[in-house]
Amino acid sequence: MADVEGVSNIQLQGSVQNATNTTSTKIPATPEGMAVAYGSLVIMALLPIFFGAFRSVKHHKEQKESGEKPDTMSQKDAAIFPLIASVALFCLYIVFQIFSKEYINLLLTGYFFFLGVLALCHLMSPVISSLVPAAIPNIPFHIQFIKGTDDEKVDLINYKFTSHDIFCVACCSLVGAWYLSEKHWIANNLFGLAFAVNGVELLHLNNVVTGCILLGGLFLYDIFWVFGTDVMVTVAKSFEAPIKLVFPQDLLEKGISANNFAMLGLGDIVVPGIFIALLLRFDNSLERNTKTYFYATFSAYFLGLLVTIFVMHMFKHAQPALLYLVPACLGTPLFLAVLKGDITAMFQYEDHPSEKEPEKSVTSTSATSVTSQVNTTPVTKTPLKIKKDN
Repeated sequence: MADVEGVSNIQLQGSVQNATNTTSTKIPATPEGMAVAYGSLVIMALLPIFFGAFRSVKHHKEQKESGEKPDTMSQKDAAIFPLIASVALFCLYIVFQIFSKEYINLLLTGYFFFLGVLALCHLMSPVISSLVPAAIPNIPFHIQFIKGTDDEKVDLINYKFTSHDIFCVACCSLVGAWYLSEKHWIANNLFGLAFAVNGVELLHLNNVVTGCILLGGLFLYDIFWVFGTDVMVTVAKSFEAPIKLVFPQDLLEKGISANNFAMLGLGDIVVPGIFIALLLRFDNSLERNTKTYFYATFSAYFLGLLVTIFVMHMFKHAQPALLYLVPACLGTPLFLAVLKGDITAMFQYEDHPSEKEPEKSVTSTSATSVTSQVNTTPVTKTPLKIKKDN
């Protein structure tokens, strides 16, 4: 795409951010600068998927051990999600057409500040807690707010934390304050990486069929809103929030004050990432001591990003990354499963198997039980007495 000054600026586009962010003060990107920017974006995209996937395995294990019933996306939810996302995107487009984007972005900035601090705390808490001096005690706290009494009690707030968690929140709030005051790209990326890792870790698809439906729907969503209309481009130009990873293409010339950014939407990391994380959990369920499907699909995602960059470089036009990522992330594990004979096991796998017992089965079991009892009940024969008449 070209900006108002006619300077061509190639970007890595996502399902949320798909616009060239240039101003008249920005210098055209050099080949070296573009290589550094896109290489950094690829690395920043791979890291949340890799670490988030392994964290999702741990989270899944903890859920099973605690007996927690997680909220998982159903196939119906996956099918209508692209429609909901389309409505939300178009509503944002209308809002930005009617109201001043400065006030809207002010509200969004405050909202994402709190979300970003919480996401960064969840990610960095183990690291920051290990750095707290031993002289500072780790005091536990428990905040509980209950509605009702006795059997009608309902927990409105039930939160446990420690003094080390408070220290962690303070540290992460400094990053948030930096983002609020400067909107610096490094602070933006810290929040963006935290959102991406937490998304891959905590969002579970439960089964491969749901993942295929979701990715297929967003594949069409991304193509339509990028190539079919200017809605996504307009929203992306107006929307200021850490929902993308950015890296300056003029970093070599201007240092950390550079402002000619290439970007990658978080949707292009989290959506394929939760599917790749599902494949890692499927690998573990096979108990083969290998992670074939995870590493194969992870590599396919990497190649999909490279293809996206190549196409943009050739055509000098913004590209919907899911156009290339979805076929790579779906085709690779399915083709591999056919070759290895795991296709049935793959489609039958569920993170949290549903416990449904058909009524017919229950009735049959009950009837069998009754029949068994009748058959095993000993029959007592009463001797027949013949009374003689005198």
